[in-house]
Amino acid sequence: MQQDTYKHKGLRKRLIEEIESKGITDKQVLGAMLRVPRHFFMESSFLKFAYSDQAFPIGYGQTISQPFTVAFQTQLLQVEHMNKVLEVGTGSGYQAAILMELGVRLFTIERQRELYLNAKSLLEEMGYHPSFHFGDGYKGLPGYSPFDRIIVTAGAPTIPDELVDQLAVGGRMVIPVGDENGQVMTLVEKISSTEVRKTTHGNFIFVPLLKGVEKSK
Repeated sequence: MQQDTYKHKGLRKRLIEEIESKGITDKQVLGAMLRVPRHFFMESSFLKFAYSDQAFPIGYGQTISQPFTVAFQTQLLQVEHMNKVLEVGTGSGYQAAILMELGVRLFTIERQRELYLNAKSLLEEMGYHPSFHFGDGYKGLPGYSPFDRIIVTAGAPTIPDELVDQLAVGGRMVIPVGDENGQVMTLVEKISSTEVRKTTHGNFIFVPLLKGVEKSK
């Protein structure tokens, strides 16, 4: 595993200050992001991008999300300590690490087998032990539901009914909804077993949420 040097910590502090200046106000989220070395989730040759506020490709048609976007989604999710959280799209594992730093009980699902294996190995090496699952994020994890919070880290054309069903009453789901040209960050709040409230929170661009699973070549 790479080292987390004073240089890295300094770059990370500057990045967090930049994110805060763009409107992230949740001190818990900012603190979690300050503690997680983002460069661990990228190849060492890309250090100069690790602490830039931008997304970056991680292979398999996926990206590590822009730090502001990670902070924005996490802030909107409003997690509380020991919340049971489902993350749809483990990806690099960076968002999972932020959520674990916030003290949640995390269940994370990834459809791309290489990403699943890589993220599982790295997160466990870093000391994070969420419940890892290889599978179709559209279907969620019904056997482990209900969840207090659900976060979807890829753009969906519509909100999957299966995920709404797995959300606890009083729970919150944050999901980007739209097509390949861009999505609207959507907050779904479950008011009762039959009623949800949806609000929108700005435009973003994510890789698409795909159905099914993709095994190693």
